Amino acid sequence: MTTVLLHGLGADRRQPLTLLEPMLREVSGEDELIIAPDVRAHGGFLDVGHADDFAIDALAAEVAGAVRRGIDEAGGSHEQPVSIFGISMGAALALRITLDELLPVERAVFIRPSFDDKPLPENLRAFPVIGQVLADAGPSGAAEFQERELYHRVAEVSPIGARSLLAQFSAPDAARRAMRLVEIPRNRAFRDDAELAELETRGIRSLVVGALRDPVHPMTTAERWAAGTASPMLVLPARDDGPAAQAHVLTEQVARWMTNF
Repeated sequence: MTTVLLHGLGADRRQPLTLLEPMLREVSGEDELIIAPDVRAHGGFLDVGHADDFAIDALAAEVAGAVRRGIDEAGGSHEQPVSIFGISMGAALALRITLDELLPVERAVFIRPSFDDKPLPENLRAFPVIGQVLADAGPSGAAEFQERELYHRVAEVSPIGARSLLAQFSAPDAARRAMRLVEIPRNRAFRDDAELAELETRGIRSLVVGALRDPVHPMTTAERWAAGTASPMLVLPARDDGPAAQAHVLTEQVARWMTNF
């Protein structure tokens, strides 16, 4: 089987690989084909392009193409069932790839989803602001952003979440890639709850993972994804209570879910 790992906004392919690959090797075996592409303007995908390139349908098609090329390079078959894991933005892309049948997805894991059926939901409003500050002032704009109410609202709930927002300013080539932060949050992951329900109708097994006290990835969003897809939901401890503890619970519980598949 092939497993696809998709990273979050502003991260790169190393994020899901570091978090999930050891567990996947243990559960699925060393011969599992694991493909973790960089999304446009992230990691090794150097091209930025135009605003239209960041439409979620365009990104999903681009990612699916990269996966198919990875399967070809490994000598695999495009008919082989795929497991797909997505973190935050990656969860939205995984959902679109699954619903639009861009890959033959058999099971999907949506980790800390942050997108819903509205363009630019409240929890993502900081990202276009960061993108604009980066475009105007470059990485030194981090100090200015720290003065904004958007930053303070996140910091009050999750200091680690606030530091993650600031990390966007120090990401590789951040200013040149600022468009990703402006455009991607303007997407919606799904049309409505009826579209989410299509996963169950098609027999695709899914799991939704939420985390406590995470203002960028609200529990209410994870709960809606779980209800809409009729999926079980795993609740993680807050990152502010210890990132290692959160990662341990995630990998342990996802491994258990996969084993019972």
